[in-house]
Amino acid sequence: MKRTPKFAVLCAALVAGTLIIAPSATAAPGAPTGPNEKGPSGDISVLQGYAVDTWASLDAMTEKKTGLPADKLQGDLSEPSDNTSPTNIGGYLWSVISARDLGIISKQDAFHRMKTTLKTLERIERHEPSGMFYNWYSPRDGHKLTTWPGSGDPVDPFLSSVDNGWLAASFRIVAEAEPRLARSADALYASMDFGYFHDLAGGANAVNGAGLNRGGFWVTPPPGCNVPGNYGDDGSELYYTCHHYDTSVSEARIVNYLGIANGQIPAEAYYGTLRTMPDQGCDFAWQEQKPTGETREYLGVPVYEGVYEYRGMKLVPAWGGSMFEALMPDLLVPEADWGPQSWAVNHPASVRAQIEHGLDEAGYGYWGFSPASDPFDEYAEYGVEGVGMSADGYASDRERTNVDAGYEGCREASKPNPEFGDGVVTPHASFLALPYDKPAVLSNLAGIKNDLGAYGPGGFYDAVATQSGTIADRYLSLDQSMIMAAIANELLDDRLKDYFVDDAFEAAVRPLVGAQVFGSRLE
Repeated sequence: MKRTPKFAVLCAALVAGTLIIAPSATAAPGAPTGPNEKGPSGDISVLQGYAVDTWASLDAMTEKKTGLPADKLQGDLSEPSDNTSPTNIGGYLWSVISARDLGIISKQDAFHRMKTTLKTLERIERHEPSGMFYNWYSPRDGHKLTTWPGSGDPVDPFLSSVDNGWLAASFRIVAEAEPRLARSADALYASMDFGYFHDLAGGANAVNGAGLNRGGFWVTPPPGCNVPGNYGDDGSELYYTCHHYDTSVSEARIVNYLGIANGQIPAEAYYGTLRTMPDQGCDFAWQEQKPTGETREYLGVPVYEGVYEYRGMKLVPAWGGSMFEALMPDLLVPEADWGPQSWAVNHPASVRAQIEHGLDEAGYGYWGFSPASDPFDEYAEYGVEGVGMSADGYASDRERTNVDAGYEGCREASKPNPEFGDGVVTPHASFLALPYDKPAVLSNLAGIKNDLGAYGPGGFYDAVATQSGTIADRYLSLDQSMIMAAIANELLDDRLKDYFVDDAFEAAVRPLVGAQVFGSRLE
């Protein structure tokens, strides 16, 4: 993977009147050497402090012998779980780079951490010839899980398209950020063929006929629904999920970005996912609301540019209305810069919807809704249901309050103005919004920390219920790594995006993003 550096690391340089101080090679943990001085110095200090504490949780959950992070960790930084996923590992790798560039750890510490992780990934079991990683491994020794730790329940080894997408993304970042590891990272990246996930026929998407990505596949038949086939070129039978990723506002769009850039997925697939379900009589009246929009054509693919209305805005919804679906890919791909008529409008609209739901519509006093550790159980999917496509999508409160405004001409509203209950906010969702409303983010996080008390030795706990004050006093690896990436981008001028994007990627992907025109508007 030939890459053109986007910037040079300098000890001190004056660029457009802004002083940039690079991390010291001998920086000690907890001793930041100064990120880009951007914005009020108090904001920089606050975000840097959050990064230092967040890194403590990622450090505590990582097995030193393998360089693999646990999926989760208790709030006192004890009891890391004995399972990890490709997404967790990818997030850890870019978190190491973020910690290094923010001056939290030294260059040599970061190098040895990443080298250990890559060495483990080179030897653990994968599916050949796709090069894809299984979804669950033990961080202790890297073996593929076939029984679940603790319960002993059977695990059917699965290969997830989106999880492999995030791991592959981290290989691109490592290759650019640490030249000494470029050969290893590039080799791992080059071995992964995302064509194995891509269904050229489009399967379930009968709306525009373009290809879609499956959720993943098993090598042996699992119990339950599966679709035999093989989208690769080795001829062996695989067993695919019965679902495709068919919505545009989804974290799974990282797979299309990578597959298209690599020439493994056709460019047309970028337009194969749906903005909303189309407005076709009552055929799609199950969706959350009746969309409005018009049809445009891109690369021969007809696309219904549907939008939902929410509090005076128009936006393309996610399936469940969560921040994670809307903004996780934006951590690495400069979507708003490349898509002035699409993501540049939709991302701030998604953020505003979250803010207005939390503060005004539901009256929680706080905002930021995304799948997370559950204060009342283990895990739950939280979101703003009114901007989610699924009629029974992700609720924002413990009571799983359903919002139903009906569907004109097809079904009557059953609950257009519900009373919301104990709202659950997830701090990582706020961090994802940093590029679009930093003052609101910092204010919200300060309240979650100081008023709700959802902060511990590893940074923000994963979720907190705003009414009862119940805290999910755990740390999830994925959510902590999103926080690290968001802070590094904010303080270091989108540095992770610079690491991720090379000239070839930009040439393949930017024109596709730039061509699309959403119907989104802020007011």
